[in-house]
Amino acid sequence: MLAPYERLIHLMGYIKSAALEETGYVVLDSYNQELDPKEWLDIEYNDWKSSGDTRFAPLASAFGEIECNGFWNHKPPRTDKDGVWIDSQVAKAPNLTRRAQEPGANVGRCRVIELQPTPYGDTLYNLHQDDNNRLNPDGTGWVVRGFFNLTDDKDSFFVLRDNRTDPEGETRIALPAGAQLIIDTQRLWHAATHVGTEPRYNLITSWTSGPELDAYIEKYHGVNKVENFPVDQDILDAGYLEQARKDAARAAYYAAKGQVEVQAMSEA
Repeated sequence: MLAPYERLIHLMGYIKSAALEETGYVVLDSYNQELDPKEWLDIEYNDWKSSGDTRFAPLASAFGEIECNGFWNHKPPRTDKDGVWIDSQVAKAPNLTRRAQEPGANVGRCRVIELQPTPYGDTLYNLHQDDNNRLNPDGTGWVVRGFFNLTDDKDSFFVLRDNRTDPEGETRIALPAGAQLIIDTQRLWHAATHVGTEPRYNLITSWTSGPELDAYIEKYHGVNKVENFPVDQDILDAGYLEQARKDAARAAYYAAKGQVEVQAMSEA
């Protein structure tokens, strides 16, 4: 059993959850997704690119419009908190909205991601950290992200690393329908390997750490260590080589332009 909400910790000037302190993630009880309609097929998407071939359908955005930009890119600029629910999207996806609101934590951006099939080597190349806490005032709750897998992707898995290019300690989390994760995605490098022929759909919600979110983690028996999703060693080895190959090609591209490559955080 993970720590109750009384054990919220204050680190680096922000309120952070003790549940995420050790590994940077928790896996919650699985949700019976089969009971809910496939609302993600009805909402409106736009071609917002993240890691991989993606589209996003926002449910909450900076000003209630169907767009996915970071809240700091609007006027006035602000951190990823106090998202405005989009009436047309909420009307089509009331169950997804309810699930995003259930913890009672402050919600920033909330959207469904559509990810096309992505092999492991591409996943490693796509590993990124999110820009969740830009302009977040000192002394307030640290923004983390919830991931609810909507489609039944039994052969797919989430990849988490402390170091983008170091497989030591890599965590691979299975993604069947109803899988529920909360991840400090500004701390951990992350991306999804999606095996299949159809897109994968996942609800992503920016939540502010605090007693509400910690109580939610406790309610659904969050655990901060799980057994790795099994992957054949030859697939892992080929993935490491593909990441190195693509990284080298990218570095050569920038060198030819006389530029220094900067590994930036993702706004996704």
